[in-house]
Amino acid sequence: MAPTMADANHLLGLARDKSVEGRKRLVAIVADLLSERETVVTAQERVLMTDILKKLIHDVALPVRRALSERLATAGNVPHEIVVTLANDEIDVAAPILLKSDALLDIELIEIVRHRSLDHQLTVAMRRTVTEPVSDALVETNNVDVIKTLLENPNARISEATMAYLVDRSKTVDSFQEPILRRRDLSPSLAKKMYFWVSAALRQHIVESFDIDVTALDNAIEAVTAEALKKVAEDADPADSGAAMVLARRIAEANEITPQLLIQTLRQGEIPLFEALLAQLSKLRLTLIRRFLFEPGGEGLAIVCRAIDIDKSLFASIFLLSRRARPSDRVTDPRELSRILALYDRITPEAAKTVLARWRRDRRLLYAIKQVEETRSDDAAT
Repeated sequence: MAPTMADANHLLGLARDKSVEGRKRLVAIVADLLSERETVVTAQERVLMTDILKKLIHDVALPVRRALSERLATAGNVPHEIVVTLANDEIDVAAPILLKSDALLDIELIEIVRHRSLDHQLTVAMRRTVTEPVSDALVETNNVDVIKTLLENPNARISEATMAYLVDRSKTVDSFQEPILRRRDLSPSLAKKMYFWVSAALRQHIVESFDIDVTALDNAIEAVTAEALKKVAEDADPADSGAAMVLARRIAEANEITPQLLIQTLRQGEIPLFEALLAQLSKLRLTLIRRFLFEPGGEGLAIVCRAIDIDKSLFASIFLLSRRARPSDRVTDPRELSRILALYDRITPEAAKTVLARWRRDRRLLYAIKQVEETRSDDAAT
């Protein structure tokens, strides 16, 4: 049986014991007394136990502190300063408190987010309850992993203003898109806004989860894309575009357009030459090739590369480099690459060539993309 506070001399004797075992035993005894609800202690006794723990916390081995943190994380009558001290310890010690303790105040959690390590920030983002002020502090770290973890926590409350900010960020940070769209607190108006830049798969999720006029949005996307292409044309140097087309034709006549050359032009930032080379190789209009650089998801680019028999590994390089060529500074989520490569595997060369032939005749790009989706569904059904 653990000693009672009447046996204060026993506790003080253990406090003088500098051995590892003595420290472990003292920490365990005091923690037991603090966490046992039926134990009644006086204010003086509580002060004594708190003082003992404060002096020992940084003087015992990490495993002991970790065990203490786990024991006190869900206790309701632990001295507040002990909880705060443990929460600011190394992450192995702090994690149980940060994840489970309801004793920590918002201001204390915000200070930990602002001044402790990335691991502390990630752990706070995974708490079973996260209030709006704490969510704001996590978003203010501007760390993609921290924000993504927060978005994936269904118990985190995020203010409408902060959610609107994160929706805007998702235009350039692909890894935010899916977690945002999976949240129950996302408003239809913000989901509708995201329809303009997410991949085809996520657009389908928006359509299925929100009451949205798909035709109107598709028409709006076409208008926005047309406007973007017009701006590119206005900003482009006609001499550069013309020279790129002439050079691309000469390279095509020499039969020297290769995937490696496409990758090299993208790496060197020669975007007009890349567009002209791909247009020559695919026999598509230059305006269509340019549109693929604006298209969310990269489905069109995948279909073209599949149709002209570009190896999957080389397509992966082209896809990643082409994302950087877009007007916005995009950070490509590894899952986005996995998704587009899975699509690349599912599309047969024959289906891709059929769509490419349609694009050469038909200007309705979105309709053609839907056609290849239907072809994939038919192939899967057989």
